[in-house]
Amino acid sequence: MPHFTSTAALAAALLAGTALSAAAEPVFNRIATFPVVANLPADRDAGKPTVAEIITASEDGQLLVYTDSPQEGVGFIDLANPEAPKPAGFLPLGGEPTSVTIVGGKALVAVVKSKDKAKPAGELAVVDLAKKTVDATCDLGGQPDSVAASRDKKFLAVVIENERDEDKDKGKIPQLPGGNLTVLPLTAAGVDCEAKKVVDLTGLATVAPEDPEPEFVDVNGRGEAVVSLQENNHIAIVDLATAKVVNNFPAGTVSLDKVDTKRDGMIRLDGKLENVKREPDAVHWIDDQRFVTANEGDYEGGSRGFSIFDKDGKLEFDSGNVLEHKAVQLGHFPEKRAGAKGIEPEGAEVATFGNDKLIFIGTERASLVFVYRDKGPGQALELLQALAGGVGPEGLLAVPQRDLFVTADEADNVEDGGARSVVVIYRRAEGVPNYPMIQSDLKSDGTPLPWSALSSLTSDPKTPGKLFSVTDSAFSTTRILAIDATKKPARITGEITVTRDGKPVGYDGEGLAMRVDGGFWLASEGNPDKKNEPTANLLLRLAPDGAVEEEIALPEALAKQATRFGFEGVAVTGSGADETVWLAVQREWKDDPKGLVKILSYKPATKSWGVFHYPLNKTEKGWVGLSELIAAGDDRFVVIERDNLFGDKSLKTLQSFSVKGLTPAAPGATDIPTVTKTLVRDLVPDLAQPKGYVLDKVESVTVDAAGETFIVTDNDGVDGSSGETVFLDLGKLEVK
Repeated sequence: MPHFTSTAALAAALLAGTALSAAAEPVFNRIATFPVVANLPADRDAGKPTVAEIITASEDGQLLVYTDSPQEGVGFIDLANPEAPKPAGFLPLGGEPTSVTIVGGKALVAVVKSKDKAKPAGELAVVDLAKKTVDATCDLGGQPDSVAASRDKKFLAVVIENERDEDKDKGKIPQLPGGNLTVLPLTAAGVDCEAKKVVDLTGLATVAPEDPEPEFVDVNGRGEAVVSLQENNHIAIVDLATAKVVNNFPAGTVSLDKVDTKRDGMIRLDGKLENVKREPDAVHWIDDQRFVTANEGDYEGGSRGFSIFDKDGKLEFDSGNVLEHKAVQLGHFPEKRAGAKGIEPEGAEVATFGNDKLIFIGTERASLVFVYRDKGPGQALELLQALAGGVGPEGLLAVPQRDLFVTADEADNVEDGGARSVVVIYRRAEGVPNYPMIQSDLKSDGTPLPWSALSSLTSDPKTPGKLFSVTDSAFSTTRILAIDATKKPARITGEITVTRDGKPVGYDGEGLAMRVDGGFWLASEGNPDKKNEPTANLLLRLAPDGAVEEEIALPEALAKQATRFGFEGVAVTGSGADETVWLAVQREWKDDPKGLVKILSYKPATKSWGVFHYPLNKTEKGWVGLSELIAAGDDRFVVIERDNLFGDKSLKTLQSFSVKGLTPAAPGATDIPTVTKTLVRDLVPDLAQPKGYVLDKVESVTVDAAGETFIVTDNDGVDGSSGETVFLDLGKLEVK
């Protein structure tokens, strides 16, 4: 049997599983995902980015309002039925909105009107929610970035950032004019523009005292605003009634251990960061004395966590490396950001649900929102959950009067064919979290076993629930991961590093099958278009410990026809002299008729190859191909046939076919037999169960020793994706 590196029991409190121990505890589960493009006016191009960034709710929690800077307006979502949010309109504002809050029946929107960053300009738009029209505007004298109203509805605090130009002198500050905090009295009609007061924030910080670079503001019950001066790594406390700074202090530094600090294609939690500036983005009061900071970093820092301060400047808590470790454990760590600011905690929200004061921290690069329970000053925080949603949660909004939590996930990757911006709705109720569906155990040093980009599954033929997966070219070294699917969530319990001549080696592992002797067959997808990836499609025979025993290349007649869409699945039938290895090719190669892809057979005993054709479905958009191949008998197979699109209109299926009675063609032959396929299961309803958007890459399927069928999605190593991995047990399926 395979040999795995040892793992510790998942008992460390720091990284305890996100599933709560008591089923009666209230938890957040996703109940709906609203595509922002659904709100786009008919006369606008749906192929252009449209996003939700900062989001707020009407006082009754029935209407959501979000900012959409690419489309220069605000969108409205009808939340009367949170399980089925509806488009409720879009209002153009003639500039880029950066923040919004609601007071009574008015939405107060900060709008950037700058023509260039050297001449910052902006206004406050007062929007009537009932009419969805702009009632008035107020010149702000600079570029606004954040707004917050006092709880007594007397004042509006507006951060005037006057942000730096990152293309000028490599973004170095100071860059004048400097920003400020502008305070506007609130009235029944909106705001009193003539009575605005400007709070001078210069001279407070030491990095660039003449250029404060304020970023975010929140107001407590005493009418005190906390303002983050992000690039200056500084915090100011302002009394809104007097428009005076009453305290200010540095946000300080953090030293981190056991974090990934190098972009090298592997997640290695063995690095250190010394005295990293926090440089907080979002700030939010926990009570009238304490506030939380999301330490994203923007200039010279970013400490990969969050902190709690009191308003006198005392540091009460810092999360250290916990968020990064949790992201690794859940497969959400963006390795390509390891050399930068890691997961980038950016957003923060605080609200009381029932008797629980909850803190929400959104991570821009890991696309996770962490939920903590605050137990009061001097008490340890309790990590409750990690919530998955869209890509890049920017705006976090608690709606406790309806037991709801909302995220505005800003990334719209439409121009790259990726996932679009969404607003995600979660409900708090008694139960068990439905995410994560799979996570890793801890290693002996207490760090989580790194993983993501699961691109194939196979199963142990003797032990129910014992599965194996393989990583693809998202990582520089190929690893085979052991999975215990009997646990909820499923657990990644160990790893085998693939080696060649005793050294770790990287392939684009896209297919994995267990051999009778306990080793593996591995299919590596070639890409002749890229020099930094394996160029040839390879079939590899691996020993139980992951050592490469043989690399098997395609015969020239096949290899010369290959494109970048190569091997995507491997299966094995028979044993000994009768052993046959089967390979699925993802899309048509140069010599294939359109709509037909290759299924290849290889007999190790004779080193002979055979070719079949598989007929693909046709779709109006995107492309269709194969993403897995498993044996369902000596001559019957199951494949994943899918398109490359997201959403409930996409194609994601399990299909079966038989080669019984067919004679494979020789490599290079033109008379290739075509198999007949039968639909086994439409996977779209299964992939829609988590209430997110249907993911594009369902890439793996296997059947365990008990006949249970499992599927898993590939999160692309959290590169342009949300990092979400859907792992489902489909039960016992009938294959005809």
